[in-house]
Amino acid sequence: MERQIKEYKYMPKPIFEQRMNQVLEKSNFSEKEKKDFWEIVHTEPINSIRCNTLKIEPEKLKKRLEEKGWKIKQPFKDNPEIMIIENQLKPGEIGKSEEHLLGYYYVQEISSMMPILALKPTNLDNFLDLCASPGSKTTQAAARMKNSGSIIANDNNMGRMVVLASNLEKCGVSNALVTKRDGVQMCKQLKRAGFSFDKILCDVPCSGEGTLRSSPSTFISWNIKTVENLARQQKVLAAAALEVLKTGGEMIYSTCTHAPEENEEVVQFLIDNFDIEIQNLELPIKTRPGIEGWKDKKFIKDIKKAARIYPNDNDSEGFFLCKIKKISEKGFETEKQKEKRQQEESWEDEL
Repeated sequence: MERQIKEYKYMPKPIFEQRMNQVLEKSNFSEKEKKDFWEIVHTEPINSIRCNTLKIEPEKLKKRLEEKGWKIKQPFKDNPEIMIIENQLKPGEIGKSEEHLLGYYYVQEISSMMPILALKPTNLDNFLDLCASPGSKTTQAAARMKNSGSIIANDNNMGRMVVLASNLEKCGVSNALVTKRDGVQMCKQLKRAGFSFDKILCDVPCSGEGTLRSSPSTFISWNIKTVENLARQQKVLAAAALEVLKTGGEMIYSTCTHAPEENEEVVQFLIDNFDIEIQNLELPIKTRPGIEGWKDKKFIKDIKKAARIYPNDNDSEGFFLCKIKKISEKGFETEKQKEKRQQEESWEDEL
């Protein structure tokens, strides 16, 4: 399907364009690939959907949609639930179809599906989706778990929580509990209660540099202060999530941005403060390794196991994800906590 170039009144700010080119160079982009990147972010995104296997099998959904005249492509043999609509539809047709209203499919961008494919939650897992709204990844996890195991789907905003609950209901999800809490405070309370999770998705709020195709206004709303402020919040949120991850459990840290401050730098912070390992990723799309340094900061070599998803590599939106395994309960300490622990250890030595 031929992509339509948008008539954007939005263009990248010079500082963003300069930074982005530096990021692309860190990811070993050739000059042609840089050009491809800047061209594709000015095109309409493809129409991708995910079959909700809680309600219908992929082949049955494909047949129903093709009977409507839709041209359906299933690009990944091992993931037939992922579908691309190749022909041009009427405006709003995807969201207004009977199949969508019945919850047979979820409209979801392909790169957004990768965290759950990487995390692989099962029907035996206790799973936490810390920043869950609008529910795309929560419903995807529930389908993989076959509505067994347990899911806590959290969001801290009432409006978004209502959307989340509505999507879970429409998709027939019955193994999820929806909560409205600040993510950090919720994790602290769960830890005090002795509760922990086998799998956690920490898909954090971010600056959205990867969503330029679907949200071109990001070109003008972007600013470096927002990136820096978000990076601080992301570190606190991801650290809180690790505190309630079981030893041996796995967490995906993900964003829909390209900013190293919000991606590799956050992962490096976790490495510096927790006993964790970065795991290899198995994904059906093309990814590029995490970058090993940014500005004056150097990152652990294993950061290369993280995945950067660029729009020109897959005709997708941009994304970042990293799979983390918790090795032991050694965790982050504030200076006051460290001072208190050292004082208590000195008292024990004296006794």
